[in-house]
Amino acid sequence: MVRMSAKNLDNKGRHRSKIVAFRVSPEESELIDTKVRLSGLTKQDYIIRRLTDKEIVVVGNPRVYKALKDELNEVLIKLQSAADNNDNDELLETIQLIAATLGGMKEE
Repeated sequence: MVRMSAKNLDNKGRHRSKIVAFRVSPEESELIDTKVRLSGLTKQDYIIRRLTDKEIVVVGNPRVYKALKDELNEVLIKLQSAADNNDNDELLETIQLIAATLGGMKEE
């Protein structure tokens, strides 16, 4: 008798057997990682929700609060060095993301 291994199901009972992979630039990777950290989701869940046009609701938890604190610290450092630099587009996008995240965060 040949035994097949059991299918690995996610927490909603779905069998996820397909792999989707793509290449991004280092800057795109950093932006994706920032958005994932601030969402509180796993990277897989974040990307799936974004690609399937599902809403991303950020629920405050210690991990999200730490990510926000760390990101705000990075923004402060960039703002201090950006005074002499005109390359503020990425910084502005990050500030807008943080503001939207804080504004949409549900209180417990």
